[in-house]
Amino acid sequence: MESNSVTKIKEPTPIYRWSVLIFVSLAMFGNYYIYDSIAPIFDLLSSQLNFTDQQLGLLYTVYSIAAIIVLLIGGFIIDKFGTKKSILVFALICMVAAFVTAVSSEFYIMMAGRFILGIGAEPLIVAVTTALAKWFKGKTLSLAFGLNLTIARLGSWSADLSPGWARPFYENWQDPLWLATAIAGISVAGAVLYWAMESSAERKYDLGSAGETDKFELKGLYSFSKSYWYIVALCVVFYSTVFPFRAFAIYYFQQAHGLERDAAGILNSLLPLSAMIATPLFGLWVDRVGKRSLFMIVGTILLFPLFLVVTYLPPGDLISVTIPLIGSGNIPLTLLIVMVLLGISFSMIPAVMWPSVAYIVDQKRLGSGYSLMTLCQQVGMAAIPWLIGFLNDAFSAGPENPDGYAPGMWVFTALASLGLFFSFMLWKTETGPGAHGLETITSKTGVTGK
Repeated sequence: MESNSVTKIKEPTPIYRWSVLIFVSLAMFGNYYIYDSIAPIFDLLSSQLNFTDQQLGLLYTVYSIAAIIVLLIGGFIIDKFGTKKSILVFALICMVAAFVTAVSSEFYIMMAGRFILGIGAEPLIVAVTTALAKWFKGKTLSLAFGLNLTIARLGSWSADLSPGWARPFYENWQDPLWLATAIAGISVAGAVLYWAMESSAERKYDLGSAGETDKFELKGLYSFSKSYWYIVALCVVFYSTVFPFRAFAIYYFQQAHGLERDAAGILNSLLPLSAMIATPLFGLWVDRVGKRSLFMIVGTILLFPLFLVVTYLPPGDLISVTIPLIGSGNIPLTLLIVMVLLGISFSMIPAVMWPSVAYIVDQKRLGSGYSLMTLCQQVGMAAIPWLIGFLNDAFSAGPENPDGYAPGMWVFTALASLGLFFSFMLWKTETGPGAHGLETITSKTGVTGK
């Protein structure tokens, strides 16, 4: 600890804080690219390695199983050892995971790589989220979260579009995964730069209670408020809907709607692209007006009908979409509209949901609160990709039988309906006695919550 005789500036400058935001977001950029890099090669894994849809789903399920295991103690690790150490260690684990995934065509070795990725990637996200809450709470926190997600989702967007901008790599299943391993270096570089900035800040600035942590007791650690648990429940069903759909979307658009890989990748990329633009805007908006649970209700209402639209409505006229230096494709109008609307929902809910936790959970327990929330999220995400793959195989889904994909789409619709219920219950709780101020706290009030 720094000696009390050293006079410190009260808080870091805005430029310093926004620099921190950039570096931790770069750590998440590489992480997101690695996670999504396997979806564009689903068809190659199927044709070249004879993987079934169930096996493809397991590559996402095993990631979530690993995340569940590590997140049981991940929040305590982050609270105990600090964000700078945690972010660097977990970024290095992600790089190792990318290497293992790419190194062999054996299914179980590839599963091992995705398992290692789950060990590193989800705690990395929790550590970055905790760092942002520490640096921006009461200072346009939702905007900071939104910008962080924009940079992170640039990784997902780049992965979706990689069949276009990295076309030479897509002659086989392996080269795209080696590319992902190289991009993992961005995560490590961002983590190293954040380490340097926080180490400097610890010497120069008064960071308050950052680095202090409660004693690790399971009973006290997980005794959070009712509002917290409604947010957790919404988080589970929301991510169990959107992320598994994204995992299969390129493959689904190829098989069920006859799109080329480039066009399917562009279509799937519209989701993170919409989110990259809209998430910080929603974050800025909610910082100014509050109404956080109301925003979440609107986001889930928007999400609810989209999967049935994809399944049952006519695809519509083809629209030619061209992205310079990346690729082009003919995309059905209905699918284009659905993915843009899904992107808006994908922007609105996370921009409000994750910052809301910082107003409900004490700062000393934020790492634990975010870790528990992410752990519960991964429970749903472990089951759903496998379930969708199982249903696809069970109903013989494919180009000759596109109706076989309908049962999976009904699963996504059911999850979206649960999200609407939990967001309504959160709104009801936060507009009644004992509310935490989610509907009233704005960046203009100067109030920072609990």
